[in-house]
Amino acid sequence: MRTGLCRGCGLVMHLPVPSENEVAEYYASRYRRDYHGESVPNPRRVMRAWNNGERIHALLSPYLEGGESVFEIGAGIGCTVKAFETHGHQAAGIEPNRDFNSYSRESLHTNIANTNLYDLNDAGTPNLILLIHVIEHFSSPRRALTHIHSLLADDGLFYVECPNLSGPFATLDRMFHYAHIYNFTPETLQALARECGFAPVATLSRADSPDIHMLFRKAEKESAVGELAGHAKKVESAVQQHNTLTYHLRPVYLARRIRKLWSYFIEALTARAFVRRLLARLKKTDG
Repeated sequence: MRTGLCRGCGLVMHLPVPSENEVAEYYASRYRRDYHGESVPNPRRVMRAWNNGERIHALLSPYLEGGESVFEIGAGIGCTVKAFETHGHQAAGIEPNRDFNSYSRESLHTNIANTNLYDLNDAGTPNLILLIHVIEHFSSPRRALTHIHSLLADDGLFYVECPNLSGPFATLDRMFHYAHIYNFTPETLQALARECGFAPVATLSRADSPDIHMLFRKAEKESAVGELAGHAKKVESAVQQHNTLTYHLRPVYLARRIRKLWSYFIEALTARAFVRRLLARLKKTDG
């Protein structure tokens, strides 16, 4: 795998970038098994996904009035869609992978279609579109965001999460993943969004967070030419700022790692019971 850095804007991507057909075939049939090692999500993964959906709802609720229609692209297990639904939103989504989509529809009873973005011409003009750790997987993020812009209601909100290359989110030897075609910084993500017709509303993560959390509003396209002059040097510096030792000895990393290990321990103890209760509650709610 070869990874390249654009000297003009600082965007990092695979060289060469795979085609749309290659990406569509991979995510439809192989991605979940390669990435997660399973075709049906285990209870720990479901518990983690549900808690993540609740986190996203809590993060965005200050910007919502309640009852907005919500649409997720790349919905995975479907927990985020279902979490928004339980909070009173009309929620739906799409997921290209057949395995996880089956679980989503049959176990969670979510309204998630097994299709890809470019076969979707009508999402019902949602008020909020979610793109959670998906933008880095597109063959062309510009094409994807332009299509999302056409689906979103006027003045609608668009929320994006993805790894933060300048975070950093990993040591250099583990930073670039074959499934992550593009690697964004807050600056490159915001510039792309502006050029595709999204005005920034809020950055909901720290500059040194391993993930970018950004909320945008549908607007007119704006040119970002010249906005990223010199950014490539900043990206190079960020990528190379740590070796394996200094990365792992950072207090912020150690604290985050302890929290993650503790959460894994809790999941191991409680996930099966959590999922049983969750599915029973959803079954009762859905009637």
